[in-house]
Amino acid sequence: MKRLYPFFLIAIAVFSGCTSQRKIAYFNDLSAKDTTSINRIFHSAPVATICKGDILAITVSTLDTDAALPFNLPYVGYMSPGSSQLNNVQTIQSYIVDNEGNITMPILGKVNLLNRNRNEAIEVISEKLQPYLKEATVTLRFQNFKVNVLGEVQRPGQYTINNERISILDALALAGDMTIYGQRNNLLVIRDNNGKLDFTRINMNEDALFRSPYFYLQQNDVIYVEPNSTKTISSQNIGLYLQTISTVAALASAVTTIILVGRQ
Repeated sequence: MKRLYPFFLIAIAVFSGCTSQRKIAYFNDLSAKDTTSINRIFHSAPVATICKGDILAITVSTLDTDAALPFNLPYVGYMSPGSSQLNNVQTIQSYIVDNEGNITMPILGKVNLLNRNRNEAIEVISEKLQPYLKEATVTLRFQNFKVNVLGEVQRPGQYTINNERISILDALALAGDMTIYGQRNNLLVIRDNNGKLDFTRINMNEDALFRSPYFYLQQNDVIYVEPNSTKTISSQNIGLYLQTISTVAALASAVTTIILVGRQ
């Protein structure tokens, strides 16, 4: 039995190491047979829709610049803090979507864009412009498409997205990925659906992630990575556990000495 004792220790160590690796690695149950359905989801990724409180940059243009001018908000300059000089770089003002989903455009008045995507919103505005302008071109951009990544990541913070399409994987990459202490199997995604907060849990160890409606994020989504039990223990009771480890190490050393003496 004494001869088998070291092998038991090795087996326990190997098993523990494998378990830890499975908890840390992503997509443990992903297989080649799943790629067809996953690729279908990738090609049908949702597009961003306009919500209450969104900030939109909208520009109307035509071949006749002067004719389109009244339909655009004016460009404004700004002063740097502590300076009395106007900045030469001017920016166009933005539209804020109100609680009814409307924006108020010059001449056109209120235009409802709630729950419309970019192309649909451009069509609505273009139709309203037809009595006034010929061959008008409308461009629209979200100025507040951002996601927030908090908790056990390398660089927690708020990230502005330019292409209005971002997945959970993209957001984690922007934040430098999870730390070793992040719970891979219990990400919390918080989403504001026009004033109603939705909460869902995501398991990064399962391929169901790729089929989730939360795989692609929406503007203002929040990802929170909870600390695992190791981080909780180390942050709350580090002194106690260091003392315990020291005691266990001393006990193991004493047992080893007794075993060696007994063999002599």
